[in-house]
Amino acid sequence: MNTNKPPVPDAPSKNFVEEIIDADLASGRFTHVQTRFPPEPNGYLHLGHAKSICLNYGLAMKYGGKFNLRFDDTNPTTEDTEYVDAIREDVRWLGADWEGREFYASDYFDQLYTWAEKLIQEGKAFVCDLTNEQMAEYRGDIKGGKPSPFRDRTPEENLDLFRRMKAGEFPDGSRTLRAKIDVNHPNFHLRDPVMYRILHAHHHRTGDKWCIYPMYDYAHGESDSIEGITHSICTLEFEIHRPLYDWYVQAIGIYQPRQIEFARLNLTYTVLSKRRLIQLVNEKHVSGWDDPRMPTLCGVRRRGYTPESLRKFCERIGVSKFNGIIDVTWLEDALREDLNKKAPRAMAVLHPLKVVIENYPDGQTEELDAVNNPEDPTAGTRKIPFSNVLYIERDDFLENPPKDFFRLGPGREVRLRYAYFFQCTGFTKDPISGEITEIRGTIDPDTRGGNDPPVKRKVKGTIHWVSAAHAVDAEVRLYDHLFNTPDPDDVPEGQTYLSNLNPLSLTIVEQAKLEPALASTQGGDTFQFERLGYFCRDRDSTPERPVFNRTVTLRDTWAKMQKKKA
Repeated sequence: MNTNKPPVPDAPSKNFVEEIIDADLASGRFTHVQTRFPPEPNGYLHLGHAKSICLNYGLAMKYGGKFNLRFDDTNPTTEDTEYVDAIREDVRWLGADWEGREFYASDYFDQLYTWAEKLIQEGKAFVCDLTNEQMAEYRGDIKGGKPSPFRDRTPEENLDLFRRMKAGEFPDGSRTLRAKIDVNHPNFHLRDPVMYRILHAHHHRTGDKWCIYPMYDYAHGESDSIEGITHSICTLEFEIHRPLYDWYVQAIGIYQPRQIEFARLNLTYTVLSKRRLIQLVNEKHVSGWDDPRMPTLCGVRRRGYTPESLRKFCERIGVSKFNGIIDVTWLEDALREDLNKKAPRAMAVLHPLKVVIENYPDGQTEELDAVNNPEDPTAGTRKIPFSNVLYIERDDFLENPPKDFFRLGPGREVRLRYAYFFQCTGFTKDPISGEITEIRGTIDPDTRGGNDPPVKRKVKGTIHWVSAAHAVDAEVRLYDHLFNTPDPDDVPEGQTYLSNLNPLSLTIVEQAKLEPALASTQGGDTFQFERLGYFCRDRDSTPERPVFNRTVTLRDTWAKMQKKKA
């Protein structure tokens, strides 16, 4: 599989879109820059949309121009105000500000209709009675097509039929308005494309005013023209539509923006197809659009991603004309870099193993100082309670540890983070399962704060812990990639991408133990659980039982080393 590596991070060169804009400004074709983000309100935005938002908004800001948010709402059967509201929230969260410049293609339905009548009167459009299947047949093949039998209707007849279409006299699908261009054009999109179709459907903004609706290709360029967009920046699949975009605005005789195409975002271990995301939701492979495994903006936001990390990611992968697949590690690295700077540290134990300190008084508690964020000196410190019974991670102890395992084992000594040196003197096993149920040991009182003792000795391992008497019980949701292969479409014949869904994309830990300060956090708060990864408090939390989502793991050198050996 071809996985693109982005350009050198933090030193992006001027991309080809900027070069085109510079040339247009230098030539005088445009005197300013105005861009737009034009989503269809028929679903939730995903990471691919984030790339488009960052590009369009970033260009407008760079050139001191304007940025529009326009909803291309030309298909009433799939659109809803739910999606409009969600899109607004996502675009705003990502950091783009359209400053009141919010528009809708439906704002222009009257003007689009007037222009359609103009094309009919000039002999550039006609009403066609062919069905979709018949139109496909008439378009022909690479050798050419043949004209519709209705292509030579007079402008007067066409105008009458089109007005009767608008009046609702005909049933859905019985007639269309088509542009009269070239039935033999090598570009199939210019073989008399459909401009309007009959659709008796309620629109989320215009209600039941219309029963004919413009096609996207007809509405898009004209909407750009009305708004004064200078550079209409689209993904590569619209490159073949560009001649039609230009034909419409030239045939009508209105202001012409420049359409520029760039490669859409493709990521490993996920899908960025709205159709497939809808399928995942409708078939309940995920819990909803904001499931933290989903590549939707509301999904990654709930998981704990930051808008800064997404903007940095989009900057690093750059803009190109060549389709490829970006390794998801680029996205995760941008997130780690951002969270490392801003996320407070905390201690949490996901798979608790009881530790009893034999030389620490039973019932005694002391408060130790812990650093909130070593990357941010202004973050200060916090107090964490310490007692004679602790919890540590179960995999921080091995009964027979190998030489390169620097955690706990019988007779071994480790640092307890921010606390003391601790040496294991014994352990207890369940007589039936053989599972270790308790560790016993002693601390060195001279090492308070985890410092080296007066007589130095080698202690390579440092492990985290929580006080059993003060621990907060929590649910922790460990999220992993939604698919278990880099390319979800890499499947045997007869299977679909769904067969590559990762059954371990969500693991729920029900008995995690957290340091007490995490009980009073708010939804969306993100922390680095030391040695475990970055975690975000989920909205499902209750005052009695917080819920945390794993946003992204830390780099685990031990796990990587074992994987390499295997």
